[in-house]
Amino acid sequence: MDDWLQRPHRRLNPLTGEWVLVSPQRATRPWQGLVEAPAQEQALPYDPTCYLCPGNARAGGMRNPAYNSTFVFDNDFPALVPQGPERARDEQGLFVAQAERGICRVVCFSPRHDLTVSQMDEPALECVVETWRQQASDLEQMDWIRYVQIFENRGALMGASNPHPHCQIWASEHIPNEIAKELEGQQRYLREKGACLLCAYSSAERGRDRIVCSNSSFTALVPFWAIWPFEILIVSTRHMSSLQELSGVERNHLAALLRAVTRQYDALFAAPFPYSMGFHPAPARHSRDAAWHFHAHFYPPLLRSATIRKFMVGYELLANPQRDVTPEVAAELLRSARA
Repeated sequence: MDDWLQRPHRRLNPLTGEWVLVSPQRATRPWQGLVEAPAQEQALPYDPTCYLCPGNARAGGMRNPAYNSTFVFDNDFPALVPQGPERARDEQGLFVAQAERGICRVVCFSPRHDLTVSQMDEPALECVVETWRQQASDLEQMDWIRYVQIFENRGALMGASNPHPHCQIWASEHIPNEIAKELEGQQRYLREKGACLLCAYSSAERGRDRIVCSNSSFTALVPFWAIWPFEILIVSTRHMSSLQELSGVERNHLAALLRAVTRQYDALFAAPFPYSMGFHPAPARHSRDAAWHFHAHFYPPLLRSATIRKFMVGYELLANPQRDVTPEVAAELLRSARA
């Protein structure tokens, strides 16, 4: 494997069936591109101008209650709504469109404006995980909902429009692209190998140098096929398909691992680490699926420091994702970061 860590090669993502080009010899190339301003954390526990803080008016005109834990509300500016066009469109297979109904919600993690996942204590994060579980359960009971995507964008570099700690939930009528690819990848592996893909993968990773941190219920690692420099995959130890299947202990362990991962991110470059994070449960009505294994993805954009990020441009957009720093080096750097 040493030769693989020095020379260009490509790696297959069995979840999606897609390849990533790994170019370790480029890791030391000089950088004269864009250097971002260092991210700054908001220090105020309450911001009177924030539309997510307790008691404040939101941008849509509604006023938040004086909440003291997690707070969930329907997004005032949703990307999906419960009503859509009545007719589908298909003209010669060239102009194809169909309705996409859905529900969008916002989850405020805490009334504190100045806390992030890495700074919250574990009981507060356990409450957040329980809120996610309840929301997923409630939304999946609607017979027209096919997928519930819970995701967090942290930091301005990832498009977060408000620094108050929060995430979004988009529940859609159809299965999204990435989920469809992962569903096919996991079902294909089960057909061909007779086993769960992520059960087999997480077992094969034990003792290897891509694991960042773990507990008895979850493992966080830089996947062999990672595209983003410090990408992390979180995999449940027990085979399960959804958040709803979490036991009380597993809920607490997931909260603890999320806190550990985000603290290691922040420690790596001694700065608030931006990322997009999301859970990938099975599509609705695929519960107890022997192929689907519950997991989560962290996609952070930083490359060499808190001010230099990875761009998906040029070859990446037109041909194939590519990375310089190997997943093995990235995992070692994250393990070595002192939170």
